[in-house]
Amino acid sequence: MRHYAHIPISQQERLFYKLPIDFNKYTPKDLLSYALGATLYIPGVNDKLYECLTTRKYPALTTVVVCLEDGIADSRVEEAEAKVKSVFEKMEEEIESGQVDRTQVPLIFIRIRHTLQLKRFLKIKSISKQICGFVLPKFNSIEGDEQLQLIEETNRCHMLNLYAMPILESKYVMNLETQNEELLAIKRIVDKYWHIILNIRIGATDFSSLFGLRRGIDFTIYDIGVIRDCITKIINVFGQAEKGYVISGPVWEYFNGEGRLLKPEIRQTPFKRYGEEGNRRRREMIGDATDGLIKEIVLDKANGLVGKTIIHPSHITYVNAMHTVTREEYEDAMQILGADGGVVSSTKRNKMNEIKPHTNWAKKIYQKSQVYGVLNEDEDYTALF
Repeated sequence: MRHYAHIPISQQERLFYKLPIDFNKYTPKDLLSYALGATLYIPGVNDKLYECLTTRKYPALTTVVVCLEDGIADSRVEEAEAKVKSVFEKMEEEIESGQVDRTQVPLIFIRIRHTLQLKRFLKIKSISKQICGFVLPKFNSIEGDEQLQLIEETNRCHMLNLYAMPILESKYVMNLETQNEELLAIKRIVDKYWHIILNIRIGATDFSSLFGLRRGIDFTIYDIGVIRDCITKIINVFGQAEKGYVISGPVWEYFNGEGRLLKPEIRQTPFKRYGEEGNRRRREMIGDATDGLIKEIVLDKANGLVGKTIIHPSHITYVNAMHTVTREEYEDAMQILGADGGVVSSTKRNKMNEIKPHTNWAKKIYQKSQVYGVLNEDEDYTALF
């Protein structure tokens, strides 16, 4: 897998100072954690599930979560389990026969409903051999240790490399009375299994549900005070640089901008260089509420989050593009990582690079530069939209 596969390589060579590298489920964890990018959720009952996983229907798609939890109705769980099993059996057969190229299959995770379902899927070899891991919804301090232990034991017994991605979205994480105790208890559990924790994910929709809230199309998740405060706590507990975790941004729910009240959130200036075509693209982005998505990604990045859960393929390119490293960021990071200490003026002569305090930031930028690439100095994110 490689990000921006929808862009011809000749065009990539023009846009990038440093091209993104290939990655797969065997890529070292410290780099793979940053590589997931736009992570598309597909319900396990989706009629086009096999097509999405094996045909590069969406060339820019690198990470998929097959959802067996909230993405399907309670009455269709057995149907979904049977479908997912048949999809992976077919995939295994066609990979072995050469009809499907394994290198062209995205990173696949399965979002389970409960621990018993996890146990069942871990025993299905056609699944456990091909997926990258499991997404564990409503992760909590009661069941969490057992779930991670099951994955670790499967890895050890069958020489696999399955990862876990806990989703923090339960009422115990949100409620003020239990929040600190639960977050710290979960932290102790995931620290115990640090080597198989690929991402920490945030279930902002479930958090909102606890209060009967749903953010409107004119707002980001950071505008909802009670959710913002909880996200801040999660970052504080899990995002610190010393043995911290890569935390992913929560889902943006909208893919149509009808019924908006407030002004667009995206400027005209970045699109002027493309002339009328740029104006058309900007109008389309506003019409699809993509400017709201981009604003939320900007705030995700400002808070240290990497990648984002998505529910619509039209969001893939925007999420990944916004995580590309700029030439200025890359040069600052390399300057910081190459220095012994002290303070130096940035290569652009527009900011202070204080070596020790900025080192953790620089390490993060370097990791992102590997998988998202570094844009040329005269290019910006819009070139990848």
